[in-house]
Amino acid sequence: MKRIIKTLLAASSVLALSAPAMAQSSLDQLLEEVKNNRVSEAKINQQREAEFMAARADKQALLRKAQAELKAETDRGDRLRKQFADNEIALANKEVELENAVGTLGEMFGVVRSSAAEAYGRITTSIVSAQYPGRTALLEKMSNESKGLPDIAELEEMWFALQTEMTESGKVTQFQTDVVSLQGGSSVQTVTRVGTFALIGDEGYLIYENTLGQVQPLGKQPASHTVDGAKAFTSASGVQPLFVDPSQGSILRLLTQAATLEDRYHAGGVPGYIITAMLAIGALIALYKVITLTAMGGSIRKQLKNIDSPSTKNPLGRILTIYEENKEADTETLELKVDEAILRELPSIESGINIIKILAAIAPLLGLLGTVIGMIMTFQQITLFGTGDPKIMAGSISMALVTTAQGIIAALPLILLHAVSAGKAKSILHILDEQAAGIVASRAEGEKA
Repeated sequence: MKRIIKTLLAASSVLALSAPAMAQSSLDQLLEEVKNNRVSEAKINQQREAEFMAARADKQALLRKAQAELKAETDRGDRLRKQFADNEIALANKEVELENAVGTLGEMFGVVRSSAAEAYGRITTSIVSAQYPGRTALLEKMSNESKGLPDIAELEEMWFALQTEMTESGKVTQFQTDVVSLQGGSSVQTVTRVGTFALIGDEGYLIYENTLGQVQPLGKQPASHTVDGAKAFTSASGVQPLFVDPSQGSILRLLTQAATLEDRYHAGGVPGYIITAMLAIGALIALYKVITLTAMGGSIRKQLKNIDSPSTKNPLGRILTIYEENKEADTETLELKVDEAILRELPSIESGINIIKILAAIAPLLGLLGTVIGMIMTFQQITLFGTGDPKIMAGSISMALVTTAQGIIAALPLILLHAVSAGKAKSILHILDEQAAGIVASRAEGEKA
């Protein structure tokens, strides 16, 4: 149809533009083209109609096939539902028959299952399994998987497993096994098993990881005296004391999480390190002063035994030298000279002692500062994370507590060292003052005479 319209438009445009002489021939051509196009359009329409009828037949065939399949599946579903109902009835009848056939044996089955489950839990976590692995397969099957009554062989195996556990719990034995190291890898070691309480290897106490079936050393051994006692037990004969874990490793695992002195020290943070540095500096100064004052006191005591020949290598000798140099001076002048000599000796005697005192006073204040910082951090963490998990606040609380303890621990020895060094300095000054007063007094008596 579109082609016909286009042809008519073209013909009209030709008629409008052509000369009157050619009008008749153009109309004849237009009529011929319209006839030809009508025939072509009829053929195309017949072809399309034939294709549509063929497709319609195919769709009808597919619809009939789908309807047949639906009916077949519906019939199959009905059969399966009937079969399921019949099976349910059959199962119910069989259960009744089973209960009638079992009778009182059902109680025995329940007892066996509960006993097998209890034995499985005990033997799985027992350290005896490190020496005798593979004892729990039958118990696991009897406690979880078995649906029927146990036979005599299975009951005997459970009996043997329980008897083995009871017997081995009272023995102290040694056996060879692979021990997994903390750095990776494993090595064969001679392990001493103390009943069901402890495993002892070359490094100390061991634990048995039942989930992996491996013997491993503790991440951190207990106190040194405890480990030394365990190692001595493995090579001793006769009665030997030993620390054991009645919880089969639970207490030892908790000990690995306990903080050591080093961990507590580092919990103090920067304030703790500063307090430690102050303690070290104060202790070094005090040690130096004690040594130098002790040596000075010894030289002064030697000088007291030989006053007539003064030496310039000790304070008293230098004061006596001043006296020898000013024998002809009057008493007042001599007293001033001696006092001046004593004042010159004071810096070397008292130097550093006040620093020890200052450090002893500052250390607790730094500890208090660390406490304040730790509490500020604790409140900040509470603001951010709440109080649901105490472990989040543990670090800040440790800092708040440890720094105070560190400050007090540092102050106590510093105060003691200050007292010792100050006492030695005062004793030396007392000797110098005493000798100076004696020199002046003897001169005054000589002038009076």
